[in-house]
Amino acid sequence: METERGNARNRDAAGASMVFIMRLLLALSAVMTLFIAPGDLGKAGAQGLLIWLVFTAYLLHSAILLVAARRHGNPFWHGKLVYWLDLVWYALMVYCSGGGNSFFFPFFFFVILTASFQWGFDEGARITLASTLALAAATWLADYDTNQAHLLLRTTFLLALGYMISYWGGLGLIQRRRLALLRKVSQLSNPRFGVDQTIASMLQQTRRFYHASNCLLLMRNGPDELWQLHSAGAQHGAREATLSRLPEGAAAPLLVFQPHALVQYARALHVRLPRTLEARTRSAGQPRWQPLPEGSCEQLVDLLDAHSFISAPLPLRKGEGRIYVVSDQHRLSRGDAVFLQQLAAQVFPVIENIVLLDRLASDAAFRERQKIARDLHDSTIQPYIGLRHGISAVRQSLQEEHPCSAELDKLLHMTSEVINDMRLFAKNVRQGAARQEGELLVALRRQANQVREFYGIQIAITAEAGLTVSDRLAAEVFQIANEGMSNIRKHTRARYGSIDLSNVDGQLRIRIENDTPEGPVAPFLPGSIAERTVALGGTIEIGRTAQGATAVHIAIPV
Repeated sequence: METERGNARNRDAAGASMVFIMRLLLALSAVMTLFIAPGDLGKAGAQGLLIWLVFTAYLLHSAILLVAARRHGNPFWHGKLVYWLDLVWYALMVYCSGGGNSFFFPFFFFVILTASFQWGFDEGARITLASTLALAAATWLADYDTNQAHLLLRTTFLLALGYMISYWGGLGLIQRRRLALLRKVSQLSNPRFGVDQTIASMLQQTRRFYHASNCLLLMRNGPDELWQLHSAGAQHGAREATLSRLPEGAAAPLLVFQPHALVQYARALHVRLPRTLEARTRSAGQPRWQPLPEGSCEQLVDLLDAHSFISAPLPLRKGEGRIYVVSDQHRLSRGDAVFLQQLAAQVFPVIENIVLLDRLASDAAFRERQKIARDLHDSTIQPYIGLRHGISAVRQSLQEEHPCSAELDKLLHMTSEVINDMRLFAKNVRQGAARQEGELLVALRRQANQVREFYGIQIAITAEAGLTVSDRLAAEVFQIANEGMSNIRKHTRARYGSIDLSNVDGQLRIRIENDTPEGPVAPFLPGSIAERTVALGGTIEIGRTAQGATAVHIAIPV
């Protein structure tokens, strides 16, 4: 994710640099025109001085923007305010250079073009309308007796061509956003993270793309199963979604449409404009949209509290379902509904493959767990039991006041604790108990308590509120954190340490720290932790805190 953001910033910087250079080129060409044909641009005296002042100031303005953007790389210099300032400058240039006879009214197309391709149709249309009004106002103020037909032709040409530029610029921006979304949801489809987390991530990405308030997914694998309702609202975290199981009656309001129908609904713009209400559907194989029966969406609109929504069927080989995108502010179009159907066709065959792979992996893992549990009992637990019997026999042969009695009691207790933990671990392996977030923290804190009790090392376990870790990933996280505690005990003289878990920018962050009473340590890389991290597609970094502690930073994409 960080790489994608960096690439996007580089692309924006390259585009901004090109725009700044073109702006400076236009300003320079305008000033050069004053030298080539000064008599054609206005009157002498005060009028000529004003022309020189405006054109030179705009050249200086363009040069400052280019230098500031190159030196500081600040996105503000490519913001909407810069385009509106350009519009004001061009209106002043038209006013100073003769109004209706000005050579510089085509400069308005520069600001329309750059705003449209950077910010889309809405901003381009606003700039187009403002440019048309600015051109008309500057022409009238410069010469009240201007040729009205000439002015009408220029403003109409600017308005029509500006609208076309805005439309195509907005369409290009939408296509780039759609391709980016398809790329993101394809990368989210990772069997390691499980089906539920993949669906939750896809719903959140879709909701943000449409600037919607909620994204709902209703699906089931067969007619005898309960419906699964996934909901990703704006109030949820970046990767979270709720999951509910509904019977047929509870899911019925979301199933009022034909199974393979595409649906688009948008409320009327105003109560006095009832004809602006849109409620359309398009069945599979039909090229045209048809109006929905009057009142067919009222119950669903009240249930979703929607200003507008779109819905598409899920292309499932087995089972059925429907996806909804709900907006409480924006007006979703039929084009949005068509792209939602294309998005579902791209994602859900991959999700079905993940379900199949997950089932195959679960069956194989179950058989492997049975084998591991048996081997664990025979090769590990039994020798520990023999060791405990031997220690117990030695302890019974000694008197209470013997110097070694206390140490043997402590060793006997430690051995019993290890045997109990191994038995519990073997039971969990045999039954396939899922490690969820709560169980993960409990297990880590239990390990930290044993390290404190047996070795006198204080290790604090912390996690951010609401942290969720899938069962597959939790098992790996437990092994990484446990290995970190083991490394602190074996390879350092630290008496204090900490392990912190958090989720930042779609990555699970694990920070393992320990104090260094022996002073700065030589550069190192924990081999086992690094291998597990790389296998999960993550990164690992070793550093030092401001207090001098050693810190291992691990980032795993989720």
